Amino acid sequence: MFSRILIANRGEIALRVIRACHEMGVEAVAVFSQADEDAEYVRLADEAICIGPSGPAESYLNIPRIISAAEVTDAEAIHPGYGFLAENAHFGEICRECGIAFIGPSPEAMRVLGDKIAARALASRVRVPVVPGSDGEITSEDEAVKIANKIGYPVIIKAAAGGGGRGMRVAHNDISLHGAFAAARAEAEVAFKNGTLYIEKFIVEPRHVEVQIMVDKTGNALHFYERDCTIQRRHQKLIEESPCPILDESLRGELCKAALRVVKEADYVNAGTVEFLLDKDKNYYFIEVNTRIQVEHPVTEMVTGHDLIKWQLKIAAGQAINLRQKDIHHTGVALECRINAEDPARNYAPCPGTISKFVPPGGMGVRVDTHLHQGSIVSPYYDSMVAKVIVHQKNREEAIATMKRALREFRIEPIKTTIPVCLDILSHNLYLKSQVDTSFIEQEMG
Repeated sequence: MFSRILIANRGEIALRVIRACHEMGVEAVAVFSQADEDAEYVRLADEAICIGPSGPAESYLNIPRIISAAEVTDAEAIHPGYGFLAENAHFGEICRECGIAFIGPSPEAMRVLGDKIAARALASRVRVPVVPGSDGEITSEDEAVKIANKIGYPVIIKAAAGGGGRGMRVAHNDISLHGAFAAARAEAEVAFKNGTLYIEKFIVEPRHVEVQIMVDKTGNALHFYERDCTIQRRHQKLIEESPCPILDESLRGELCKAALRVVKEADYVNAGTVEFLLDKDKNYYFIEVNTRIQVEHPVTEMVTGHDLIKWQLKIAAGQAINLRQKDIHHTGVALECRINAEDPARNYAPCPGTISKFVPPGGMGVRVDTHLHQGSIVSPYYDSMVAKVIVHQKNREEAIATMKRALREFRIEPIKTTIPVCLDILSHNLYLKSQVDTSFIEQEMG
């Protein structure tokens, strides 16, 4: 096992990794921007290095400064968390060239799976269904129209690189497709410096279901079951749960086996998430692989009892997963609500500021992952998520009741948050009956 690792991230995921390190007897090095100088994770780290000004480009995305911090603190490995450099294959290569272990997949696997066109082709090779669409890059609006008329409207234009819903546009006819193509390309070029696009059939009324996998360096690939991430706003997940409430055991097993075929074909190592869409007839389609730990990983930890961050560290250090698939059990139901510093009344505008009152919920079956405390500053420079509330109970009805109670207890003042929206969703009749799709918030919540 490593004796010291550096966390190339901030906020709650940095704190989450520091805690795992300390429980394993590993020293943790934090990096921080000037905006995060007084953050709790900085205080709890064994050593902390300022890597630049508040802007991400000059700090958390600055590879030379992060590598320099690892070298001067004698860190043997780097954990990238999620976001920032977590899925940057070039960063993984630099780590390897500098003799620093990257706690994640190889740059080669990241490149194959990070390119959605290549990932679609890989999935098809191992007989995993993909959404009907183009075989590769589409280079012109005329080509896009031709393919759209072949597979039928509606269609969705997607960026081959990146994620988070950027570079994606839905079109319902030839006229709207022209505008969608240009808008998607422009957004992808700005967001990812890569304007490559492809086209897929737009699945109507889909559910978004993902499978958590873990693969060690001997090739032992295991799944830790699935999470339902259907409740989204603008392609950003808001509530996740496990198990997916509409899957039977047969379909669950088929989905998980399909996920393992994909990552084995990619020679994947470490944690990852294979994402699928389910249509209204429960046909499933591969969409992408997230080559990192996910924001919603605590959902899986609650229902399986396995610490996924610790497994990441062990695998990166060369340890084998001393488990077989039959040793991994799924118990009860877990939900996660992401709490964002946003004002729903102002179209979810970011709501930075100083926290004067912070009272997280507690009680049986409740977990809160956050880096905030009273006096913390929610910065305008970074993602608006400030906390995650996770609950675990024996069934879905009790999990929802516990989550609603926990959210009502949570006090984060004076800023506005998405807690009221989460409470509204958890009380909605369609959510309670599991009759939702990825357009639920836009269509039902206004």
